[in-house]
Amino acid sequence: MLDLALHWLPTIAALATAGAVGGVFAGLLGVGGGIVIVPALDFALGVAGIDHDVALHVAVATSMATIIPTAISSSRSHASRDAVDFAVTKRWTVPIVIGALAGSMAASHVNGKVLAAVFGTVALLAALKMLLPLDRVVLRPSLPSGLGGATLPAAIGAISAMMGIGGGTLSVPTMTLCGEPVHKAVGTAAFLGLWIALPATLGYLVAQVPDGRVLPPLTVGYVSLPGFALIAPLSWLAAPLGAKLAHTLDRRLLSAAFGLFLLIVAGRMLYRVLS
Repeated sequence: MLDLALHWLPTIAALATAGAVGGVFAGLLGVGGGIVIVPALDFALGVAGIDHDVALHVAVATSMATIIPTAISSSRSHASRDAVDFAVTKRWTVPIVIGALAGSMAASHVNGKVLAAVFGTVALLAALKMLLPLDRVVLRPSLPSGLGGATLPAAIGAISAMMGIGGGTLSVPTMTLCGEPVHKAVGTAAFLGLWIALPATLGYLVAQVPDGRVLPPLTVGYVSLPGFALIAPLSWLAAPLGAKLAHTLDRRLLSAAFGLFLLIVAGRMLYRVLS
């Protein structure tokens, strides 16, 4: 029994750390926490002996499920500070839901290298955005409308579902590049994260796992119930702290530090694709 406990201890520690740190970043940057949780959970499952291809699918799906309570907690904190643009959420919710459901269904049918390529590429682009002094760059005065205005959130939902993230990594820079104030963009992204996480989690729960893939115990579809049970409460509790810090800390320094972290994550994921 003691040997079994010691075997799982690093995994439990990694999951607990991922939950707490992911929750803080969810509130701090509107990123849903998944950009932290996915690589940490992928690593923890690898330590536990789960095959790399399966581990990333489970990490993405479980991360998506943990974003549901985190997004609720984070968006409530931002809404109390009047930092959610409900005009944007009204236009983006339906296409983002459709995109998220489609993304989770697509992710369930591809191998781990495809997911690693998607995650690594987006993480690399996000890292460059955070490291470079682009905070005040604006490409257009407002978000696009019409077909383009619907395609954009649908794509954000689909890519986010394939990465196991709440969408803030994509939607925050998109909104700020289209003239949205950064604090409004962060709060709005936190709210939209819920509408990515709900349909994407449903897609991963009902996914038909191909024969031959050995999943961790107590996994439904690709969602690990023990992983969810450990990460979700810590993320929920930590998200309001991140939202509070978002209004007090220097965002340039924060962006640079998080950008460096994303470079490491991107490098690890892209190395997996090439190896």
